[in-house]
Amino acid sequence: MDTSVSKVLIIGGGFSGMSAAIQLSKQNIETHLLEINPKWQAEGAGISLHGATLRAFKTLGTLDAFLAQGSSSEQLEVMAASGHPIATIPNPRFAGPDIPGAGAIMRPVLAKIMADKVVECGTKIRLGQTYTALQQDDSGVTVSFSDGSTAHFDLVIAADGVHSKTRQWLMPDAPAPAYTGQGVWRAVLPRPAQCNSTMMWVGPHLKAGINPMSQEQVYLFLTVNSVTRQRFDPAEEPAVLKQLLEDNFSAPMVLSLAAQINQDSLVSLRPLDSLLVPQPWFKDRIVMIGDTVHATTPHLASGACIGIEDAIVLAEELAATPQLATALERYQARRWERCRMVVENSGRLGEIEVQGGDKQEHADIMRSSISQLMQAI
Repeated sequence: MDTSVSKVLIIGGGFSGMSAAIQLSKQNIETHLLEINPKWQAEGAGISLHGATLRAFKTLGTLDAFLAQGSSSEQLEVMAASGHPIATIPNPRFAGPDIPGAGAIMRPVLAKIMADKVVECGTKIRLGQTYTALQQDDSGVTVSFSDGSTAHFDLVIAADGVHSKTRQWLMPDAPAPAYTGQGVWRAVLPRPAQCNSTMMWVGPHLKAGINPMSQEQVYLFLTVNSVTRQRFDPAEEPAVLKQLLEDNFSAPMVLSLAAQINQDSLVSLRPLDSLLVPQPWFKDRIVMIGDTVHATTPHLASGACIGIEDAIVLAEELAATPQLATALERYQARRWERCRMVVENSGRLGEIEVQGGDKQEHADIMRSSISQLMQAI
């Protein structure tokens, strides 16, 4: 059986899928990307990123574009709900002097940076389409597309997200995403003059923060606890977020930010789900990466990171290991512990917040997790 890989289909054009396209194209592999969104456009406000993600951007070749269009942060300032300072936590440049320890950017801006790189790499892109069937044989996978065409690939990479239909088809007994009891509000607001780093206000029940995304804008987030998934009419969301901030925080900057929230602030509420699929993460010539197998809450700002790293490691193993099955085994072996740590530690941080638990345990988990994320992949 021929196990070489020269033609690959990636299902899903999110951060993990685009990263796989970029890295595999560097190996002169014919790379195809299938994305159901005809506009190939990310939605949402901002995204906070750990330094490990920025290290991955350097590998992809997108770090310079991120630094030009996003923002880096040298420290995290933690305050009480009143605004009283609690701690200042540095974000060291552990990956090198040119790679910040943390940063943030508008999610659509980051998606465009990466999409531009995918196009530059020569990936063949199918937008507004999905697949209707996957048929494996010894030589590869025959894919039937929703436009009626078919094509044969040596390998299919499923990066179709937390609600992946590929996972459901490939592993019907795999666990489903689980609601964690928390949701996060997000908004985009003008950057306060005194905001020089990431800032966070911790109240008895809620946690708010802002992260600079550019010289002009910050991304505001508010973590809330709820037994059930909360939903609001989108037209009402700005008023709900504003009221939550005013009712739970007295810090002058938080109140000033709340006063600026309006219908143009890109306000959204997302219930937080978690997923960790037991290995194996592949079956024959179909392999899963990113949120398809490990969706995490944002407590460690590392969900995008571990999906992008999946793509980098998979490409490395395909290049280094001639036997496909061995390469896929090595990929999942290298990824399991790191991804498990992020998903489970993020989940535990959320549990502590919901339960009003031990703040020392919360701090210890944060410290340990960040230390592990600093390690090379």
